[in-house]
Amino acid sequence: MSSKVRVRFAPSPTGPLHIGGVRTALYNYLFAKKHGGDFVLRIEDTDQNRYVEGAEDYIIESLNWCGIPFDEGPGKEKGFGPYRQSERKEMYREYAEQLIASGNAYYAFDTADELDAHRKDHEEKGKTFIYNWHNREKLKNSLSLSQEEVDQKLDAGEAYVIRFKSPQDEILQLKDIIRGNMEIDTNILDDKVLFKSDGMPTYHLANIVDDHLMEISHVIRGEEWLPSLALHYMLYRAFGWNAPEFAHLPLILKPQGKGKLSKRDGEKMGFPVFPLEWKDPKTGDISAGYKEDGYFPGAVVNMLAFLGWNPGTEQEFFKLDELTKAFELERVHKGGAKFDPEKTKWFQQHYLQEASNQELANGFEKVLAEKNVDAEKDYIIQVVSLIKERAVFIEDLWDQGHFFFVSPTSYDPKDSKKAWKEDTTALMEELKEYINGISNFEAENVQNEVKTWIKQKEIGFGKVMMPLRVALVGALQGPDLYKIAEFIGKEETISRIDKAIETLK
Repeated sequence: MSSKVRVRFAPSPTGPLHIGGVRTALYNYLFAKKHGGDFVLRIEDTDQNRYVEGAEDYIIESLNWCGIPFDEGPGKEKGFGPYRQSERKEMYREYAEQLIASGNAYYAFDTADELDAHRKDHEEKGKTFIYNWHNREKLKNSLSLSQEEVDQKLDAGEAYVIRFKSPQDEILQLKDIIRGNMEIDTNILDDKVLFKSDGMPTYHLANIVDDHLMEISHVIRGEEWLPSLALHYMLYRAFGWNAPEFAHLPLILKPQGKGKLSKRDGEKMGFPVFPLEWKDPKTGDISAGYKEDGYFPGAVVNMLAFLGWNPGTEQEFFKLDELTKAFELERVHKGGAKFDPEKTKWFQQHYLQEASNQELANGFEKVLAEKNVDAEKDYIIQVVSLIKERAVFIEDLWDQGHFFFVSPTSYDPKDSKKAWKEDTTALMEELKEYINGISNFEAENVQNEVKTWIKQKEIGFGKVMMPLRVALVGALQGPDLYKIAEFIGKEETISRIDKAIETLK
């Protein structure tokens, strides 16, 4: 095995990439980049029955959107391909045969019905049927049959699988970077199928062979593969190969903390569990994606990094290069990480505030176009700078500042009632005339002029400021009122006061 760090992310194209998968890819990416290594994408598509059209492209697009692209994989050949298991299938049989020759595997001719009968028989006696050392000599395989019988069956084209021959009476010493040392008694292991009767390898065989041939130094994967670690370790040993180092990541749990986060949790609670929107090619169902819901990729990556890892410091906001420097597998937790949709929004809000006004204006321009609003880019940038601090998503900028672009068509009933009293109409008529006489319409000057007028009238500021805000905005919300007046201009300010008087008098 090369001394260079080489890691792989090996999803199956059976549907959209869940954020649990994205986190696995992220940790692989961070580990590779920290150690100057390679991040490989391998598509594990041996299960052709579950293959879903478009899923592979979706996986690649998701990694690119998150900013964690692979160095090597489909379309980025670097001498270790092909990178789709379906294109490698010819080579697996040879390795399965190698294990038979070395006595580490055997042909099994038992039919599905025969194995079912054994299972039922065991269940009736209150036992569990396991195909391994204690009964394999009694079953229909190349260990219990003579060489002649085996050859006859093979020549006759009888269906068979190839099973791994698990050792008896051995305690395996296994090591995991996150979980430490583990011991496994081989007597409890079953003889797993490595090669299926349809001529395809199982995950276990294909995975080990590919990791070896691609010179993978570290296997960083979800904890659902922990029960397979013993078999994988024994397979490396049986082939006489050096095993990579293993690290099994904790599950991402439901927000309530019980059980693995699923698509249904997202649908029920209204948050995405996929990086990009996914349209099911069979049913046409659409699942929400972080990208289409308006999240910044940096916010999603920052949030995912903390689902199962922490840097050991107080810092919570990390750009990708900072994550790369700080990331250590030893700091990944053993226990499951509870998903928190509100925390994701919290990260999102931070990233939105960090974004430049120019970048936000670019996004906001699209929102305005949908509303058929045409405005100068410089104007949009200035508006964004005034209203962004209360926004979580770019979409929110419309709610926070629509009145900079269109005059109110209605007035908030509660706010109007609070602001518009019996004498308000007369006051507003007077104010309108006064404002008309102001020549310098910059916010600071308008503020000084109106304040002077209010003091001369000897009335409370609220009596004027509240109805004026309702007139310009349609509600008691928004940033500095004089800034709004400056931005929309004198003519529009007067026109809005007129309209409010007409509607609310």
